[in-house]
Amino acid sequence: MLNPEFERLLRRIYADTSIIAVVGATRNKNKAGYFIPRYLQAQGYRIIPVNPAYDEVLGERAYPTLRDVDEDIDVVDVFRPSAEAAGIAVDAVSIGANVLWLQPGVVSDDAGAIARAAGMAVVMDRCMGATHAELGLGEGP
Repeated sequence: MLNPEFERLLRRIYADTSIIAVVGATRNKNKAGYFIPRYLQAQGYRIIPVNPAYDEVLGERAYPTLRDVDEDIDVVDVFRPSAEAAGIAVDAVSIGANVLWLQPGVVSDDAGAIARAAGMAVVMDRCMGATHAELGLGEGP
């Protein structure tokens, strides 16, 4: 059961989100960096993959870094190791994203502090797809 205040924050994030940059998106169908963005895409969110290894993921142009993305981003969803999260948070702030979302196992107090200092909402160590389903907003990944 979610804390009511946290649940309100999560619901607001989903309601206010159109475009999600997925740092660590992959074409490997067995990895969360593929099936979670695919699920979110199926729920109507636009996914912008961020991974220097690909030109395209899930039918969308992929970018090498967040700073290369030339569109407004609502949420930066991170599928990278915790050690990289603070640098990703700096990039998320620089592009004006509203939310930094760190997937399960990705925990960084530094990243959270960087994002919060810039006025961003932060969700850490939670799956964006599973949380969407947990709130009753979709079937789940």
